[in-house]
Amino acid sequence: MVAHLIRLKLTLLRNGLRRSPWQLVGVIIGALYGLWILALALVGLVALRAVPVPIAETVLVLAGSLLVLGWALTPIVLSGIDLTLDPARFALYPIPLRQLLLGQAAAGLIGVPGVCTALALAGTTVTWARGGLVVAAAVLGALLALALCVVTSRLVASIVAELASSRRFRDVTRILFIVPIMFLGPGISLLARGIGEGGTTAVSQAAAVLGWTPLGAAFSAPAAVAEGRVGEAAAKLLITAAALVLAAWGWSWALARALENPGSRGSGRSPAPRRGLGAFGWMPATPAGAVAARALTYWIRDPRYTTGLIVVPLLPVVLFVASRAGRHSSGSVLEGPFPLAGAISAFVLAWSISADVSYDSTAFSMHLAAGVRGWADRLGRAAALLLFALPAVALITALPFALAGDWALFPALLGLALGVLLSGVGLSSVVSARYTVAVPLPGESPFKKPAGNSAQTLLVQFGGVVALGILAAPEIVLTVLAAATGAAGFAWATLGVGVLLGGALLAAGVLLGGRLMDARGPELYSSLVRVR
Repeated sequence: MVAHLIRLKLTLLRNGLRRSPWQLVGVIIGALYGLWILALALVGLVALRAVPVPIAETVLVLAGSLLVLGWALTPIVLSGIDLTLDPARFALYPIPLRQLLLGQAAAGLIGVPGVCTALALAGTTVTWARGGLVVAAAVLGALLALALCVVTSRLVASIVAELASSRRFRDVTRILFIVPIMFLGPGISLLARGIGEGGTTAVSQAAAVLGWTPLGAAFSAPAAVAEGRVGEAAAKLLITAAALVLAAWGWSWALARALENPGSRGSGRSPAPRRGLGAFGWMPATPAGAVAARALTYWIRDPRYTTGLIVVPLLPVVLFVASRAGRHSSGSVLEGPFPLAGAISAFVLAWSISADVSYDSTAFSMHLAAGVRGWADRLGRAAALLLFALPAVALITALPFALAGDWALFPALLGLALGVLLSGVGLSSVVSARYTVAVPLPGESPFKKPAGNSAQTLLVQFGGVVALGILAAPEIVLTVLAAATGAAGFAWATLGVGVLLGGALLAAGVLLGGRLMDARGPELYSSLVRVR
C-alpha cells in the first residue's frame, strides 16, 4: 500500500505537468534553484569538517532549527494548494491507518523540497566524519530530523485542513507570511554584524539553547559525541525521538478524524451576517462617495489590497533595523535610511492603486452600467486611500524625529512624503484609467503569478516609477538642500511645495484620469475580460 501511494503521488505529479507546460517550467526552475541551494549547503557542510567542533555545532544547530521550523510553517502558508493525497479522499477505502500514515509520509518527500532536504541532511554526516561513533550519531540524528520534518509538516497540515477551507484563513496566513520575509534580510545583517563585533557568544548561547529543543537536538548530538559527552548526546537524540513520536501520534489522531468525518471540512457554521452598511452608511450619498465606500471595503476585506496595509507599518521597523545593522549603528537614528520611511511608505500606498481598475476585473462593468462619471470614480478611489494614508504617512515620517528628539529636518521629510503621496495618487489615477495589467483575480491569492502580458505590466510599473520620480523632483531637490545646508528655509519650502504641488498634481491626475475613463471605458472593460 505504501508503494501504491507513492506511485499515485508520482502519477498525479506527472499528469499535472502534462496538463500545464507552464507548471513544468515552474518545476524545472524550482528544481534548478533547489539544486543550487543544495550545492551551496553541501559545500558548506564539507567546509565545516575542518572547523572546530563548537563552531560546527553552532552553525548546524541554527541552520537545522530553521529547516525544521520551515517544514512546520510551510503548510500554513501553502494550505489548500497541494491536495493530491487529501486524507478525506481515502475515506471510502479500507486502508489501514498505519499504512496510510507511512504512505503519506513517504509521499511527502516526493518533490524538490523533500529531495533537497534529504540530501542536505545526508551531507551532515560528512561534517561529523570524525570517528565511527560520531558518524553513527550523525546518521541517526539526520534520520530523526528528516522524519521530524515530514511528520511535523503533515501534522500541521492536518490541523489547518479544516481552517484551510476558509478563504479568509488562507488569505490571512499568506499575508502574515510577509512579516518573516521582510525581516529576513535585516535579521541576517544583524547576525553578521553581531558576529563581526564579537557577538559570537550570544549566537553560541542561542545555539546551545536550541540544542536542547526538538528543533536542534538532533543536530547537536553528534557534537556532544565528538567531545566525549555520550550521555548528553543520547539525551538529545531521545528528545528528538520523543518529539517525533508525539507529532506522529497527533498526526494519526488528526488523520483518523479526517477519515471518520470526511464531510466535516467546510461544513461548519455559516459566517455571522454582517450588520449595517459599513462605509456606505457614513460616506456622502454621491457617486464619488459610493466609490470611496466600496474602495474602503476593498482595503479592509480584499487581501490584494490588505497586503499593502501589512507592509506599510513594517517598513519603518525594517529601515530602523537596517540603519542599526549598517555603518550608522553608532550614530543618531536620523542617519541612514530610517528618516525616509515616510516617503517610502507614501510611495507604496500611492502606487498601490495604480492597478485598481485591473483589480476590479469584470466588476468594473457596474461602473459603466451605472453611468458613473470618470472624475467621480477617480476622486472616490483617491479619497478612500488618502483617508488613512495621510495620517499614516505623517505618523511614520514623525517617528524617527520623535525618537531622536531633533525636529529640524522634519518639515522637509514631511513635505517630501506628502509630495510623493499626493503626486503618486494623481499619477496612479491616470495610469489605472489608461492601462490594465495582469493581476490576481478576485478571490485568488495576492501572491499568485497572474497570466497575461507580463512585459506590458513591467513596462507600466517601471515607467510609472520613473514618472513619479520626475513629478516629485522639486521636493527631492529641496530635501537634499535642506539636509546639506541645515537651513530651515529649505525645510519649510519643501513642505510648502509638497502640499501645493502635490495637491495640484493630484487634482490634475483625477481630472485627466476621469477624462480617459469617460473616453475609453468600454475598451478598459474589454481588456479586463481578455486578461481574465
